[in-house]
Amino acid sequence: MRMVESWVFTDSAVPASAATALDVLQERIAAGHLETWLTSSRGRSLAVISNTDRAMVMLLDDEADPGEHALSPGASSSSSGFLLANGQHDEYPDEDTVPLAEAMRIVSHILTTGAPPTDAPWAIDR
Repeated sequence: MRMVESWVFTDSAVPASAATALDVLQERIAAGHLETWLTSSRGRSLAVISNTDRAMVMLLDDEADPGEHALSPGASSSSSGFLLANGQHDEYPDEDTVPLAEAMRIVSHILTTGAPPTDAPWAIDR
């Protein structure tokens, strides 16, 4: 029997179903909280770091794991404005981020199935 993985927002321990997580993520981004972490019942972490247009979506097995992340293959520029909770401002190549709508689709799929959508380009950083 397969154990169902559940997720919570790391900074509040609020349960995160796929539907509620997207609403909370959109509210957080609109309010300027551009870094969000979720933790699963299996100890995995899911990060969404946005600049309001694009997002870095990362999935990590544990704290020491370099993880994996969503890609936009062929994107050739970079974007700034990724504000971390510690005040750090990051800039990422667009190839390593995805448009915000795509990030929401990927997050929903991970929260529902435990894995990124098979049609979403993905980099393994391990």
